[in-house]
Amino acid sequence: MSKPPIDLNDPSIEACKSTCFFCHTNCGTIAYVKDGEVIRVEGDPDHSTNRGGLCSRGNIALKHLDHPDRINTPLKRKGAKGAGQWEEITWEQALDEIAERLKVIREESGAEALATCGGTVRTDDWARRRFMNLFGSPNSFHNALLCWIPTFMIETAVSGWSPFGADLDNAKIAVLWGANPGASVLPTMRTLTDCQKKGMKLMVIDPRYTATAAHADLWVPLRPGSDLALALAWLNVIIGEYLYDEDFCRDYCTGFDELAEHVKQYTPQWAAPLTDLTPAQIRESARMYAKNKPGSIMWGTSMDQQGRASGAAIHARALIRAIMGNINVTGGDIQTGPGLEFMVDEEFECNDELSEEQRAKQLGSDKFKLCTWPGYGLIRDIALDTWGAAPPSEWMCEANAPSVWRAILEGEPYRVRALICCATNPVNSYGDSKVVLEALKNVEFLVTCEYWMTSAALYADYVMPIAGALERPVIHNNYGCATVFHGGRRAISPLHDRGTDFQFWRGLGLRLGQDDEEDWPWECEEEAYFDIVYPTGLEIESYDEFVDEIGGSYSSDFNPNAWREEGFPTRSGKVELKSSVLEELGYPGLPTYVGAPEAQAEDPEIVESFPLILTTGGGFMPFHHSEEFNIKELRFLRPDPYFDINPETAQKLGIKKRDWCWIETMRGRIKQRACLTSGIAPNTIYTQRGWWYPERALTPGEDDPFGVLESNTNVLTAASFEDCDPISGTWACRGLRCRVYKVQEGGAR
Repeated sequence: MSKPPIDLNDPSIEACKSTCFFCHTNCGTIAYVKDGEVIRVEGDPDHSTNRGGLCSRGNIALKHLDHPDRINTPLKRKGAKGAGQWEEITWEQALDEIAERLKVIREESGAEALATCGGTVRTDDWARRRFMNLFGSPNSFHNALLCWIPTFMIETAVSGWSPFGADLDNAKIAVLWGANPGASVLPTMRTLTDCQKKGMKLMVIDPRYTATAAHADLWVPLRPGSDLALALAWLNVIIGEYLYDEDFCRDYCTGFDELAEHVKQYTPQWAAPLTDLTPAQIRESARMYAKNKPGSIMWGTSMDQQGRASGAAIHARALIRAIMGNINVTGGDIQTGPGLEFMVDEEFECNDELSEEQRAKQLGSDKFKLCTWPGYGLIRDIALDTWGAAPPSEWMCEANAPSVWRAILEGEPYRVRALICCATNPVNSYGDSKVVLEALKNVEFLVTCEYWMTSAALYADYVMPIAGALERPVIHNNYGCATVFHGGRRAISPLHDRGTDFQFWRGLGLRLGQDDEEDWPWECEEEAYFDIVYPTGLEIESYDEFVDEIGGSYSSDFNPNAWREEGFPTRSGKVELKSSVLEELGYPGLPTYVGAPEAQAEDPEIVESFPLILTTGGGFMPFHHSEEFNIKELRFLRPDPYFDINPETAQKLGIKKRDWCWIETMRGRIKQRACLTSGIAPNTIYTQRGWWYPERALTPGEDDPFGVLESNTNVLTAASFEDCDPISGTWACRGLRCRVYKVQEGGAR
């Protein structure tokens, strides 16, 4: 029997401005609530990001809210790790026992023996960092090194803040370099399409002919992992053909003459065999960007995910927009700086509570210096001197994830004994999944804060049930790095015995001696969020009133042309093409070519054994990372994982459409179904990310719980220290070598 239609004009129904939490875009929603129950969710037509639209992720909010697979009460392990045997306990008991265990570990091995890992903006991340700084551990980390953080820090080292805002309405060209919003961030794609209708050109640089590339004026199909070679060749063309902005380079940049001499060696002829492009294609793409000024080079994850080549590639891309004078101009890339009229994340983090002695113990900070305390400390000091505010440590100052797994398994340089996972399933989202799974199995004490029973949660000593977006307020402020923020209300109180991550960190902190007045003066998120909003001077008396009366959005006034009079927020006051920050940390001041870990392998045995080039893990609808795989309506849309292969290559390998195939690198193999497409080069393979099978029953003691290694592309990725970017520490997900072959009956090769 079908349910009666909902009358949204019923006066007993409250329309609550809330927020979608299923990707980092955080679109606005309207949640309709009757008698304490959410009965409908739809897009907020007044929200500036999505303007009323919701993708398939947002439209399953009610499916997610009370899904039968959700964890609804704290769980304490009562059997062997991985056996799936649990005792239901209260929040109070769980926090008491977790705190007692952490207290003992800190007394015996120091605070640094605790590490915490996170995901992509599903939590109040400042609360996690606040707890860790007060506890005394420098070892918080995310998989954010694969997503924007290396870009932010390197671009900030060059120009004083990452110019990640784009004035597309006035741009003559937008370059999407390793981004596919047509399949991942639909509000961005809508904006691009609208701007194209007004005459803006669109260039897409991507190995695949994607949904976004199909709308481009120029598609540049470069070889995976060769972005650095292309960027250096662009600099060669733009400078060699005098296409750069001479006045901007002379008046507002340092190091131009050295850069011009440095890039003479990186000709289109040199780059062509590395990129699988012709010299003519390289020149055409460089000229198209340079001759359509002003223009924007929009961020994409590609360069953040190439391991040892990432840092130099990001640096080179930053210099391209700089020498064109496309920073902080109408139609260019906008350097917003931090919000100065409201409290930013860094002000909540208690960074000064972490001693220099403990900062020096941050795992990976001896090798990967920019995105750990040595580099972050420099960036923070410069930002405080110039802006008066700084980027958050929670994203920009991370323990290096591969270093943490090594510390768990090998005890080098010391043993990490406890790990708290919040808003992440590390086996799916971190590099070299087999190593990560072994670390989760072997860490002495593991706590996960989760919606679902994941492969990580399965090995936990405690699993904490976390409330979703409809059960908690949300503020989205571009990781604490922008002059604008959007907020949504808590539509209902948390169901069952769920709680928020803020409750978890605050409750744990108070039990470990942190003070309820000085350290944790807020009893709920709404109180903390009001502290964010209050300095704006808006006539409001609560956070909920900010959402209801003001609309939940705020944008600071800023002058993008201030640099003409005040200079750039760097030590020199100019864009430092040759970066003094990178040089001080011991890195080259100018981007110098290095190949991705395996894409240009010269060892003939490796080339023969692994003849194809692999790029892994682009985003695809309807999932985000490894999320939403429990929702059967979304699995109906994507029941199986697929990889892209050129029909010519498939024919040579005897592979037909939809065949299950093994994709194998030097680290392992996974299986996905074949998608034959001429939109990818014959030498290239592209896999989907995030795959696991939560519907599978558990077998006690199995090595692959929920099939988390079966189709998970991170089994293939490279995360040894040698593969990581020496500047940022990011590991290699692209530009790897692989081989492909059909799965035979029984799974044998």
